[in-house]
This record gives sequence, structure tokens and C-alpha cells, in this order.
Amino acid sequence: MAKHVVVSLSGGMDSSTLLLRALKEYDTVTGISFDYGQKHRVELERAQQLIDYINSNPMRVFHHDHAENGFEEVYSKVNYRQIKLDGLSDLLDSALVEGGEDVPEGHYENENMKETVVPNRNKIFASITQAVALSIANRTGETCDIALGIHAGDHAVYPDCRQEFRDADDKAFREGNWDAERVGYFTPYLDTDKFGILQDGEKLVAELNIDFNEVYKRTNTSYKPYPSGNSDYKSASSVERIEAFIALGRKDPVQYEDETGVVDYEVARKHVESVLAAYL
Repeated sequence: MAKHVVVSLSGGMDSSTLLLRALKEYDTVTGISFDYGQKHRVELERAQQLIDYINSNPMRVFHHDHAENGFEEVYSKVNYRQIKLDGLSDLLDSALVEGGEDVPEGHYENENMKETVVPNRNKIFASITQAVALSIANRTGETCDIALGIHAGDHAVYPDCRQEFRDADDKAFREGNWDAERVGYFTPYLDTDKFGILQDGEKLVAELNIDFNEVYKRTNTSYKPYPSGNSDYKSASSVERIEAFIALGRKDPVQYEDETGVVDYEVARKHVESVLAAYL
């Protein structure tokens, strides 16, 4: 297994859990986030907050160089960068970017959820992530993996989250670069869904000796956050997140809000249960 990994960190629940998994599995972790003019820019703030929390707390991390000693309590630092794609939002047609239509509410099965697709977003992100991983491999003379949070629960409305897309993209990467064989992929959630990812997060925080609520309050899944930074609970992304917390039997530590102001988590939970009931 490679010693080095690059994690594409959106600031959401899935990629944040993936970051924890990468810290457990790899010696060096590089995290990158993308500022592409998304309306939910609070996700970038949360990503930075999570990095700051991780980089200031000792964790039980396994290192290849100390295999004979097993686990040790160390400060595991993430090399983190936010990459600005200035001007891109002006050229993109999507409800998720500044200047786009209103973000629709409801369930991902609704036809209007196609409005939340950002054209070729994951291809843009993948190209940069591949370049970073290959550069690390070339500098170190060792292999480097790319960690991806794609999972079985990704919806058909997002074709660039599918393995078929990833396979085609990887072929183009290998055709277009020398030494691309030094780059591999780490996709631990291919056979699970958002609930399974959150279950892994619950396990990981215990193993890494960090706090579950401190981690997940530093994430954002809402595509319609309020100016306060609080999450909505009616957009499809929020519905899916809350569904996972309901299944786990935990209270979501992020603060929710609606047009009346800040609401208790129970209000959000009951709304989501009513939405889910319509699709059972």
C-alpha cells in the first residue's frame, strides 16, 4: 500500500470521514478543497475548521516506519490547500453556483434535482487532484494514492460520481502522463452508502482518539446554508445527511435553521422522516 495519499476534501460528511480513514491508513495526507463559486461556501470554512482541529489533536496513528511498534500517539498533520478557481462560476450553469437558479428542495429522486449538477465538476477536480498526486509521487520516488469518497448511495443524477466515469477518467490520465502508474486510488466506500460512511466515522473517531461531535459539527452537507452558516434541512443533501444520523441513532451536531430562525434538531428530524415516508 502507498505511504502517501491526496484527499479531495469538500467539507461534507463523506469526504471528512474519508479524511479520517486516510489518516488511519497512510503516513502522509494531503487535503485539497476547491473554491469554484459554490453558494454553499461554508463548506470551505468547515473544511478548514476540521483541518485545524485534526492538526491540533494527538491521534493514535499507525506508521509504516514503526510497524514493529504498532500504534503510537502522534500529532498527525494534514498538508492542506484550498484551490481557487476564480471566475469559473460565471461560466457554469448550475443551481449550486453563485448567480444560478434557486437550489431545489425535496428528495434526490425528484426530477428537478438535475438542477444541482455542476457541469463536469468532478472532471475538473480530478485533473487537479491527479496532478498533485503524481507530483508527490515524482518528488518522493514513491507511489501516491488518490482517496475518493464515491459510494454506492451516489444518485443517478450525478453521473460523474459513478465508477464508469472514474474508469474512463483514469484511462485519460494514464494516457496523458509519464509515470502515471505511480498513482493509485483508495475508494473504501464503493460498496456502502451514507449511513455506512457515518458508521465508519463513528468507529474511526474512537480509534483515532478524537471526538465525534467535534468532527461532524465541522462539516457541511447543506446546499442551501443560511447566511449565519447554519444548515437548512429541506434540500436533498440535508435530507440524506439527516437520514444517516437517524439510522445511526445519533443527533446531528450541526445547527439547523429555517425561515423562522434556528430550529431544534428534532424539527429537522421529523421533517426528514416525513419526506422519507413519501418514498417508501
